Amino acid sequence: MSGVIVVGSQWGDEGKGKIVDFFAEHADAVVRYQGGNNAGHTIYHGDTKFELSALPSGIITEGQLAILGNGVVVNPDALLAEIAEVESKGISIENLRISNRAHVIMPYHIALDKAAEGATNNRIGTTKKGIGPAYTDKISRNGIRVADLIEPEIFGELLKSYLPHKNDELTKLYGEAALDYDEIYQHYVEMGQKLKPYVTDTAYLLGNLMRDGKRVVFEGAQGVMLDVDHGTYPYVTSSNPTAGGVLNGAGVGPKQIQDVVGVIKAYTSRVGEGPFPSELFDEIGAHIREVGHEYGVVTKRPRRIGWLDTVALRHAVQVSGLTKLAVNSLDVLSGLKEVKIVTSYNYNGEEIHHFPASDTWFEGLDINCETLPGWDEDITGIDTFEALPVNAQNYLKRISELLEVPLLSFAVGPKPEQTHLLGDVWKA
Repeated sequence: MSGVIVVGSQWGDEGKGKIVDFFAEHADAVVRYQGGNNAGHTIYHGDTKFELSALPSGIITEGQLAILGNGVVVNPDALLAEIAEVESKGISIENLRISNRAHVIMPYHIALDKAAEGATNNRIGTTKKGIGPAYTDKISRNGIRVADLIEPEIFGELLKSYLPHKNDELTKLYGEAALDYDEIYQHYVEMGQKLKPYVTDTAYLLGNLMRDGKRVVFEGAQGVMLDVDHGTYPYVTSSNPTAGGVLNGAGVGPKQIQDVVGVIKAYTSRVGEGPFPSELFDEIGAHIREVGHEYGVVTKRPRRIGWLDTVALRHAVQVSGLTKLAVNSLDVLSGLKEVKIVTSYNYNGEEIHHFPASDTWFEGLDINCETLPGWDEDITGIDTFEALPVNAQNYLKRISELLEVPLLSFAVGPKPEQTHLLGDVWKA
């Protein structure tokens, strides 16, 4: 076994990119297995800050393959723009690999996403990047894949077949302007040829790597609670950020996975619409938002803030099979007189310990919290668990106890040197 999956275990924005980059130092490849450029990873590499949404976060670590798996939807414009940006900061992309089976985000996907979000009273709160419509076409077997994009004749025939129907939807349903075939064709063919050198059968590549005992890190976008099957449906993303998404989204088998590292914040945040049982609407929530700089990497939207919710996290443990826990942003809670952990919910007078499937349940739901004493000390320079204030140590211990998952790391700031391992991620 040589694969480690890094899973966002809340509603995304847990700091997965930093953890992936931290573990990738000892890996041979980093694989993004789902999502698109609607999810951003902020990573500090030395003194340089990277905000990635299209590239795998492992691209900045020299010597590792950075792979976009077949489960990803690729926006060529966004990908090429990000390639230019990282290259301008001295990062080589010679190790980038793109699955020939990944689906392509087309201009009509973006146009339809924007139109749908603007037209309905029941908005999901998407980033309007065309991710959902691209996955819809994939499942409807009307998608265009990277393998098609890099073959101009094939791409042209597919675009000629699909575009009239998309234009009808845009003009007749939403009253938007039709898109031009020639303009799309020329631009996408040009981009396809630029990306062609990096396109390959990534499942075959990964199979060979893992048979040779190479170390591979799999990174997802978003978080478990935004999973289309296991999240707060319908306020979810259009793919499977759970660990199970790796099997389909990268083309590997379960026996090739050694560990599933669940990344969480020491509190909870969420962007967009949908249920959020532990949400704070008071000055504490506002304080955490400002101290934690809780604004979307891609959208810049202010994130909703809440206490750590172990009901939701136990759901993440179950559906992703978490074996280790990485806790980020512990420093953000410094200065609070007390910190709270949600331990169960009350629904219609009944205490429940599982996360409800139905959106309607949350209308009559209350939370039960365990209150722990906070700490005043500045912990951003601390580099061992034992050096943490006792109350901070107890907080981490209690999280691990409630989730029944051992703690692998804790972070007291956004930079790699502020993340501290308690064990070896590659140790069986």
